[in-house]
Amino acid sequence: MSTGIILFGTLIILLLISVPVGFALIISSLLTILLADISLPFSLLTQVLITANDSFPLMAIPFFILAGVLMGRGGVSERLLNIASSFVGHYRGGFAVAAILTAMFFSAISGSGPATVAAIGAIMIPAMVKRGYKKLFATALIAASGTIGIVIPPSIPLVIYGVSSGTSIGDLFIAGIIPGTLMGLSLMIWAVLHARKENYQTDPRATWKERLHAINRGKGAILMPVVILGGIYGGIFTPTEAAVVAVVYGLVLSFFFYRELTWKETISIIYDSAITTGSIMLIVAAAAIFGRILALEQIPNAVAEGIMGLTTNPIIFLLLVNILLIVIGTFMETIAAVIILTPILLPLSVEMGIDPIHFGIIMIVNLSLGFITPPLGLNLFIASGISGLKIEALSKAILPAFIALIVTLLFITYVSDLSLLLL
Repeated sequence: MSTGIILFGTLIILLLISVPVGFALIISSLLTILLADISLPFSLLTQVLITANDSFPLMAIPFFILAGVLMGRGGVSERLLNIASSFVGHYRGGFAVAAILTAMFFSAISGSGPATVAAIGAIMIPAMVKRGYKKLFATALIAASGTIGIVIPPSIPLVIYGVSSGTSIGDLFIAGIIPGTLMGLSLMIWAVLHARKENYQTDPRATWKERLHAINRGKGAILMPVVILGGIYGGIFTPTEAAVVAVVYGLVLSFFFYRELTWKETISIIYDSAITTGSIMLIVAAAAIFGRILALEQIPNAVAEGIMGLTTNPIIFLLLVNILLIVIGTFMETIAAVIILTPILLPLSVEMGIDPIHFGIIMIVNLSLGFITPPLGLNLFIASGISGLKIEALSKAILPAFIALIVTLLFITYVSDLSLLLL
């Protein structure tokens, strides 16, 4: 137990003082080895750092990140917004709904919540303010919509969970469709109720000619999720190969069809994607060392015995898991949380008779809330940077969205068919 106290205590302290997650995992692991006198040679640690990323499924991560940035800067966001707005913009709160629909479409391209916020926020927030929406509400809406980015496939955290748990990434992608859609619907209900309360203005009803024109301009963007997911589920290519297809598709679309990218911008995109990929892969490698110590000291077994001592009821177990994940999501990055907690919680869930695919969706939906809860709250920080609003005010404004997503999480948790229906 003393080893666990040193390991997790050091990690929590480092995270509280804003040490980057990857370095916090490495430092806490090294200090635990030294202070707890664990027989783990440092030469083995360097091997773990390298081999942790030596995985074919993990190759999907840099390519999905690159595809998302390409599509975000290549004119996709604006075209998706125009399509959604042409159909629902004339309803009260319709433009806010269009913003959520745009986020959902972009989520099916990027696989990342922060990337979704960054890609659509710069366009959506000013556009909503121009239509009379309060900037605080518009910013909160975009930040909340970004949570869908890691649930609707393709999802980078679902790839990580698939690798960590040994479950099918393709099945996880299918399982994320309905829960991700429900998250979007819950945010739409909040947006419409708020818009009616504030009596926000509506757009003129678009004609079918204008709608068809918007669809024609954005057909390439609409087809991208179809190409990616259709190829995976049709057995044409693996999720990793699909990520490469997404990059090629994004390059062709942005360069030759939309013509909104230059070679100079492409180099900048590759650079930014490499920085993001590097930070994620460092977390994956560092979490592997952290996980090795957990396994060596049998900490997962101790946690399992403790939880089993509290309850053997699956309903109460899932409630405890949700509370645990909500707390952890407030200060731990999603990918690190998935890598560390999956070996601890998954065996327990299987023993309780919970399907591993369903449990994976519960974990990812739950941890997605961490993107809008301080102190981590990455979506909040990105949206705040775009709008110029303070985090404190934004944290209060996003509370109704957080409650709506919590209710959705409970439905997803206790109605397993919402995850497994399409399998």
